[in-house]
Formats: sequence, structure tokens, C-alpha cells
Amino acid sequence: MTRVTTENAPAAIGPYSQAIKANGFIFTSGQIPLTPDGKLVEGDIHEQTRQVLTNLNAVLEAAGSSLEHIVKTTIYLTNMDDFIAVNTVYAEFFAGAYPARSTVAVKTLPKNVQIEIDAIALDVGQEYHF
Repeated sequence: MTRVTTENAPAAIGPYSQAIKANGFIFTSGQIPLTPDGKLVEGDIHEQTRQVLTNLNAVLEAAGSSLEHIVKTTIYLTNMDDFIAVNTVYAEFFAGAYPARSTVAVKTLPKNVQIEIDAIALDVGQEYHF
């Protein structure tokens, strides 16, 4: 197991890692709409989603991977009425074959944000045998 850290995404706000590389995969912690210097993005769900996906990409790049190598994401929303808006922004970050995904409605999220996304991606530096 290898811990992944980057200054290009917000630092963990609790006792966890930004991501962990293990057995050919990268498991990211949930990303919320904080800038790399820890400031909360106050904009609408579009702006918050863009920041979350930008953070997710930064963590994956630090691990030697990218959004295109994600196999599964989980999106947590405090308001399912934001589902279509989130999908619109999400589609801007992913092309072609989209990763598998779950979207879950939750009561609240850290720092009272509207969205959090975590991911599982391939560690492209690994050789795979299926």
C-alpha cells in the first residue's frame, strides 16, 4: 500500500489520506468543493462539481493515473434535484466510456457542501492479469 498526497488538491480535513494505491488500484477519499488552499467554493452546484472533479483529477495525477482510468465513482448529493446539473458537469470531465457510478442522496456532507465524489481508478503503472 502506498499513500498518495498532493498540494494540487485540498489536504485531508481528518485522519485519512487523499488516496491509497493498493493491488493495482487507486482508492480516493471523497473530494468536496474546496480549493487546494482549503477555501470553500461558494458557487452553485455546477461550480462545486467542477471543483470536486478538478480535485479528484489532481489526486489521481499525483498517483500516476487520471480521470480516464477511473472504473467507479460514487457521488453523494444533499439534494437529488441537483442530479441533472451534476450530470452536465460530470460529462465535461469524462469522454467516451464512462466509469460505473452510484449516486446517493445524503442528509449532510462535511462543511455543509452540496456534493462529494470518490473514485476507484486503475494504477496505470501496474501490469494487469484478468
